[in-house]
Amino acid sequence: MDAVQLSVRQLVEFLLLTGSIDSRFSGPDRALEGARIHRWLQKKEGPDYQPEVYLRWEQTVEEVPYRIDGRADGVYPAPDGVICIDEIKTTTLPCEQITPDHSPVHWAQAKVYAAILAQQKGLSEMGVRLTYFQVDEEQLFRFEERYSADELQGFFLDLLRQYAPWAKRSAAHHEARGVSLRGLTFPFDGYRAGQREMAAMVYRAMRDGKRVFCQAPTGIGKTMSALFPALKALGEGHGERVFYLTARTTTRQAARDALELLHQNRGPLELNYVVLTAKDKICPRERRECNPEACPLARGYFDRRRDALWRALEHRHFDRETIERLAETEQLCPFEFGLDISLWCDVIVGDYNYLFDPTARLQRFFEGGDGQSLFLVDEAHNLPDRAREMYSSRLEKEPLYAVRKALGGRGKLARALAALNTAFVNIRHESEEKETRSWFTDAAPEEFLKAVRHCTAPMQQWLEEHRGENGGELYDQVLDAYFTIKDFLRTADRYDEHYATQYTAAGSRVRVELICLDPSLFVDESLALGRGAALFSATLTPLPYYRDVLGCGEAAAVSLPSPFDPGRMGLFCALDVDTRYARREQSLDRVTDYLAVMAAGRVGNYLAYFPSYGYMEQVRQRLCERYPEIEILVQDSGMSEEERAAFLDNFREEPDKTLLGFCVMGGVFGEGIDLTGSRLIGTAVVGVGLPQVNPRQEMLRDYFARTREDGFAYAYQYPGFNKVMQAAGRVIRTPDDRGVVLLLDSRFGTPGYRRLFPGYWQHCRDVRGTDMMAEQLAEFWRREDEDPQKGARL
Repeated sequence: MDAVQLSVRQLVEFLLLTGSIDSRFSGPDRALEGARIHRWLQKKEGPDYQPEVYLRWEQTVEEVPYRIDGRADGVYPAPDGVICIDEIKTTTLPCEQITPDHSPVHWAQAKVYAAILAQQKGLSEMGVRLTYFQVDEEQLFRFEERYSADELQGFFLDLLRQYAPWAKRSAAHHEARGVSLRGLTFPFDGYRAGQREMAAMVYRAMRDGKRVFCQAPTGIGKTMSALFPALKALGEGHGERVFYLTARTTTRQAARDALELLHQNRGPLELNYVVLTAKDKICPRERRECNPEACPLARGYFDRRRDALWRALEHRHFDRETIERLAETEQLCPFEFGLDISLWCDVIVGDYNYLFDPTARLQRFFEGGDGQSLFLVDEAHNLPDRAREMYSSRLEKEPLYAVRKALGGRGKLARALAALNTAFVNIRHESEEKETRSWFTDAAPEEFLKAVRHCTAPMQQWLEEHRGENGGELYDQVLDAYFTIKDFLRTADRYDEHYATQYTAAGSRVRVELICLDPSLFVDESLALGRGAALFSATLTPLPYYRDVLGCGEAAAVSLPSPFDPGRMGLFCALDVDTRYARREQSLDRVTDYLAVMAAGRVGNYLAYFPSYGYMEQVRQRLCERYPEIEILVQDSGMSEEERAAFLDNFREEPDKTLLGFCVMGGVFGEGIDLTGSRLIGTAVVGVGLPQVNPRQEMLRDYFARTREDGFAYAYQYPGFNKVMQAAGRVIRTPDDRGVVLLLDSRFGTPGYRRLFPGYWQHCRDVRGTDMMAEQLAEFWRREDEDPQKGARL
C-alpha cells in the first residue's frame, strides 16, 4: 500500500469537527486576513520563537503507512525550558465566547504537532498553547496546557486508528485507479487533425510540472484532448487529482460527457469525479441562510457528515442531480456535501473561482496542500477579465447610508456608518474641484479605508446582539453591508502596483473602487498551487498576450490548425466599411447593404454581431426602412435563460425563409452556442470589437503603455479581436457545416489585424462594394452545391 499523505489539519478536522455550518460572521476573507495577523503576531515574539516550523512524521498504524505533515505556527521555549507548540487562530467570535474549551479541534491540531516534535527531539514533555486573536476587537487570548510525550503519542495514534478504515478505502481506490488509468485508451478510432499534438503537449506539461497554452479551434475536441492526457499522467503517478475549470455551465457539461465517454469506452473506470455547482443554484431552500437557526440542513451538519460520506462513496460519479439526491436522503447541505465529496474524487469539475478567487478557493486542497493538483483551464480567453473581477472590489454610498438611516442615530454602528458617510461626502466635495466626476489614483485610499475598518467591529457586535432577528429586513441589510465591507478590506490588503483606485461621484451617488488592472501575479500564484496546468481555448490570439496577462510568460504555447476544411467557410473582408465611432452614422447604409446581400445569397439563418446595443439599434432601424422584407430577431439586454433559449429556438433546420438575428459581440450569444447544420449558415461581424472607450479602459491603456509598451493593443485591440473570433466561430461547428463570415470593417485589412488572423483564416478574400460581395457569395454557394463534400477551395 502506498503511503497515505494527510496534513495535520485535514486529519483532525475530518475526525473531530462537530456542530453546525454557520457562515453568519466568519466573512469571506478569513484565510487572507488570518495569514496577515499570523505574521504580525509571530514577529512580536522574542528571538527564541521559531515561526512556521515544518513537521513531518511517517509510521505504519493498523497496517496503514502514514505520511503526516504540516506547519506549526510557532515553536518556543517556556521559561522553565519546556519546548512549546503555538497554534494561532484568528476569530470573529464575540470575546466572551472565546474560552479554553470552545474548540477541541484546535487543541487536537496543536497536540499532534507537539506529538511529532516530541518524538523527533526525544522530549519527555511538551507545552501546547492556543493563541486567539479577535480581529474586530483586536484582543489577544492565550491558553496553555502541558502534556507528557506518552500522552501526546497515545492521542496521535488513536486518531490514526480512527482514520485507518478511510485510509484503507482511499489506498485501495488509488491502487485500482492507477491500474485502470494506465490501461486507458483513447475513446475514438483515431485522432483528429491537431488533437494528438494538443494531447501530447498537455501530457508533457502534467508529467513535467509545467504550464502550456493551446489555441485549439472548434472541432479539435479540446475537452477530450485535455482530459485524456491528464488522466494518463495521473495514472502514472504524476499528480493526485485533476481540476477541470471553466467559466460556463455548458462547458462543465462537456467535461462530464467526456468523462462518461471514457467510462463507457473502457468499461467501469476506477475514477471518481464530481461536478461542483454554485451555492446559489444548488441550495434547495427558498431563502439561503447558512446557519443552524435558519436551516435544518446546516444544523448538526458536521455531526452527520462522516457516516453520510461513507455511504455516498459507494458511488463514483457525482453530478448535480446525484449530490442533490444524496444530500436530501441524508438531510445535509448539498453544497457543503459536494465539497466534502470532492476530497475523495480524482477529477473535480467546476468554475474558475474554486482556484483563482481568493474568497472562494477550495482551501481544503490548497492550504498547506500537496501541490499535486493538475489544472485544466478551459475557455482561458475569459480568464483575464474574470480574474480582474475576482481581485477588484467596490463600496457605494447609497446602500450603506440606507443602513445608517434604518438604524437611526444611536449606537456604535450608527456612529461608525455616519463617519463612513462623511468620508463619502468628502469624496463628493473633492469631485467638485475636478473636471470630471470620475477620476483615478495609483494610491490606495488610506483615509477612506480607516473609516471603513472602523465599521467592522460595531457591525460584528450588532449582528451578535441581534442574532434573534436573523432573517429580518434590517438584519439582512446589516449582514450584506458587513460582507461587502469585509470583501473591500480583503482587496485593500492586496493593493499594490497592479491596482488603481477609481472615485466616482454623481449627485448623491458616490462610489470607491479598488480595480485590479493586471491580474497576472495573482493568477500565477494560483497556478503555482498545483503541479502542472494547461490553459486552452479556441481563441487565444495572440498567444504571447494571454501568456503575459495570465502570469505564464515562460509557458509553452501552440496554435493548432483547424481540423475542418477552411474552404467550408467563405471568409470575406469588406474594405469599404468604416465603423469607427465618429463614422457610424455614415456607415449605416453600407452596413445594411452588406447584410442584405449576405441574406440574399441563400435562404437560411444568419447572425450579425455589433459592438454595442446602441449601434445595433441604429442598424436595425435603417435595415427595416430599406429592406423591410428581411425578418429580424434582436437580442435584448438582460434576457433570462428562458428568453435566451427561445431566441435560439427560432434558428431551425432547413428554414423556408431567411432569418437574420442581431446580437452584441461578447454577449450571451457571442460564444458557447452551437447552431449546427442549416441552423446557421452565415455571420456578419460589424466592427473590430473594441471595448467601449471610457475612463477605466483608458486607465488600462495607460497602465499597459507603462508596463508593456503597447497599451492600445492590450486594452483594446486584443480583447476586441477575441470577440470577433468568437462571433465568427459560430458558423462552422462540425465537419459537415458550411457557411459564410463577413468582416465588415476596413481595419480588418490592415497589417495590424491581418497578423492576428489564425492560419485557417488565410484564405480571406477582400471585397469592395456589395456587387463584388454578391458575386463572391454566389460563387461560394455554387461550389458548395456542386461538391458539398469537398468544399469550396477559395
